[in-house]
Amino acid sequence: MDWKGRVAIVTGASSGIGATAARRLAREGLRVVLVARREERLRGVAAQIEAAGGETLTVAADLTEEQGRLLLAERVHAAYGPVDVLVNSAGLGWYGFGTQMPWSLARQMIQVNMAAVVHLTLLFLPEMKARDRGHIVNVGSIAGNLPSQGVALYCATKSFLDAFTTALYRELRGTCVHVSVVKPGPVSTEFFDTASTAGLRMPAERFAVKPERVADSIWRLLNRPRRVAFVPDWYRVVPWVEPAFGWIMDLLGPLLLRRQLKLLPDL
Repeated sequence: MDWKGRVAIVTGASSGIGATAARRLAREGLRVVLVARREERLRGVAAQIEAAGGETLTVAADLTEEQGRLLLAERVHAAYGPVDVLVNSAGLGWYGFGTQMPWSLARQMIQVNMAAVVHLTLLFLPEMKARDRGHIVNVGSIAGNLPSQGVALYCATKSFLDAFTTALYRELRGTCVHVSVVKPGPVSTEFFDTASTAGLRMPAERFAVKPERVADSIWRLLNRPRRVAFVPDWYRVVPWVEPAFGWIMDLLGPLLLRRQLKLLPDL
């Protein structure tokens, strides 16, 4: 499909994977709608894209609230009409024992990582089906296949994305509308700063890849649609790790987290 001039929505576009993916899609000729809460950061990304000759629309919206999602749909339809691509990149993480996670933060994670993805999909997928054209890419995580200590709810939300994407992918077989999930391992973004608890750093940070690799994977999915893409590609073996070696993680994982927590007496 020729994507030049098509309309793409990218959530979480103020930084990280979202901002990088938005710049990549704009470079390929798509008109990109940038969505996030931080309007000033959105405008900075938009300025970069427009300076390179791209076209953007910025929508500062709180995707934890239903009204923010409806506002997004209203603004996009008023400016461009139907949407061709939706990249659900907005996400929230938190690292620490699940028993210490405040409900207010848990609710926010559920709303961003799950409810917003479902709602936006239901808002834009019907018009894609009516036109028999479009692609939704959900940014998941390898954590969805590897439930780990310290990120219980985050892993659960990413497992949900896997199931949601897979079911829709199968529903849409035989059409020209596609739904995919890209599943990176750790990515070098602000995620590790916002997910850290009182200085407790996530061990996976040391293995992080650059967000450009995820943006490249999203672009490849648009051109060669498939259900799932792993970043790096060799992570495709990870779904087999949990069934075979989960018992080792049961033993060692909690010990590693407790060891970290001992270094933080205020916790």
